[in-house]
Amino acid sequence: MADVDVLVVGAGPVGLTAAAELRRHGVDCRIVDRLAVAKPYAKAIGVLPRTLEVWDAMGLVRDVLDNAVPHLGQLVFIDGKPGPEVSLTLPSEVPYPFATLPQCATERLLAEHLARFGTEVERPTELRSVEMRPDEVEAVLAHADGRIERLHARYVVGCDGAHSLVRKAAGLSFEGDAFPEQYMIGDVEVDWELPAGYSMRSVTLDANGAMDDMLVCIPMPGVRRYWLSMLRPRAQAGGEEGSSAPEGIVLGLGDGHGPDLGQIQAVLDRLSPEPATASTLRWSSTFRASHRLVDRYRNGRLFVAGDAAHIHPPIGGQGLNTGVQDAYNLAWKLALRVRGLATDDLLESYHAERHPVAREVVDRTVRHARSGLNSNGDDAEMLLRRQAQLLVAYPDSPLIQPDAADGTPAAGPAPGDRAPDCRGLLSDLATYPRRLFDLLRTPRHVLLLFAGSEHASGDGVARLEACATEAHRAAHGLLDAYLVTAAEVPEDARPVGLRPPRVRDAAGEFRDAYAPRDGEALLIRPDGYLSGRFHPAVPERLTAHLRRTFA
Repeated sequence: MADVDVLVVGAGPVGLTAAAELRRHGVDCRIVDRLAVAKPYAKAIGVLPRTLEVWDAMGLVRDVLDNAVPHLGQLVFIDGKPGPEVSLTLPSEVPYPFATLPQCATERLLAEHLARFGTEVERPTELRSVEMRPDEVEAVLAHADGRIERLHARYVVGCDGAHSLVRKAAGLSFEGDAFPEQYMIGDVEVDWELPAGYSMRSVTLDANGAMDDMLVCIPMPGVRRYWLSMLRPRAQAGGEEGSSAPEGIVLGLGDGHGPDLGQIQAVLDRLSPEPATASTLRWSSTFRASHRLVDRYRNGRLFVAGDAAHIHPPIGGQGLNTGVQDAYNLAWKLALRVRGLATDDLLESYHAERHPVAREVVDRTVRHARSGLNSNGDDAEMLLRRQAQLLVAYPDSPLIQPDAADGTPAAGPAPGDRAPDCRGLLSDLATYPRRLFDLLRTPRHVLLLFAGSEHASGDGVARLEACATEAHRAAHGLLDAYLVTAAEVPEDARPVGLRPPRVRDAAGEFRDAYAPRDGEALLIRPDGYLSGRFHPAVPERLTAHLRRTFA
């Protein structure tokens, strides 16, 4: 018999997200990390709107919003002259903007969130080996006191970075390459008059129009505190081609790898659009950008997520955010399987859904690193939504209901798309309007049954109630259902207190966002993606679809 349901290896943002979500879904897990303490480095700092939505559903977003700062846009300078300003403003229906937060702060908030479930990171505890067996995994752990533990887990999730031992034990390939250029990064304070909340990108071009020098400054929480990324001068990089590991970033102030304050100031003197002085160097590093992608996200009882599965140029903050969403996708599926409520096929959907996403991110960031941010032909709004990861979707997933011949609506999200938020929902027991995301803040599936004029009472509402009852049974009780009535439906059209509970689309935002048809059922997964749309809603179709997920 296994000692624990799931062992999570690595306590970065991805591992902490996986552990916290497993605990929120009621799964017993342990999380280990070989470091005695978490590194106090900014490292990855970009927090994307979709990740803030994920943290909203997890119950973490308030703490993040209290610690992060907005990233409003980017000022561009080419050969010292102003270029096109990049705005990071999304439409008002998207609840969260782009933000920045040092990775060390992200890890602290996630660790505190995990601790509320009674689970602490075990430090320093190093994974020495992994052996997969038919019904469990044996992991050998080395503890700080010299004790060697043989832990038996039902599953192991490797969030242990680009050099992942879990990936190697699973026999997964990690093919890719490295860019020849070396970069320097630093966490400093910059004294200048550029507007707060804006990043700055300054480049110079050679005679052929190729970039030959670069400086990117991204604001972080604090007074004039910035994350700087710079090309390493060839004279400094010469003779050190092997000094940076091609699969990751070598960090550590004073270890001979990172630039000192004088070297950073020299870059500012060359490329800053106005006189600027750098001070208070907290840490620095050099790295060579790599791009690698695992061939499979899973082998039997072993899974990989985050940098253990994909690495790529650090453009647009895609890495940390993609990894967090790997963990978010996997946790609810693993929880159902651990509890015996799903077949092994559910776990196969993790690779089917997340591998194409990682491939697109790797390909896009490599393309942008070589040719610039607008090299994929997207218009400005589409590019922004893609950078925000709001366009991530799973239309080809085996869990998603395919478009039906009876007409998936032309408007609104399709099965596999992200479920957008909407406001102005009124319930019988609240005098204030609610958001749809308030209803989705649950580890269960959510079924929305739309009642227009024909289905708000009588036989119509009875049919929808029957759908809710059968769907709840098919999901083993792990489903919340709501009757959503149109704005024009009278408030007294249905007696108060019946199940499922009623919310009224008083502001019409649900209608605008989803384009629902009268009598339609919309099923949303625990990770906030639309699983299926059913019109007309009938119990048989809903229960047949839920069997894709539930045993």
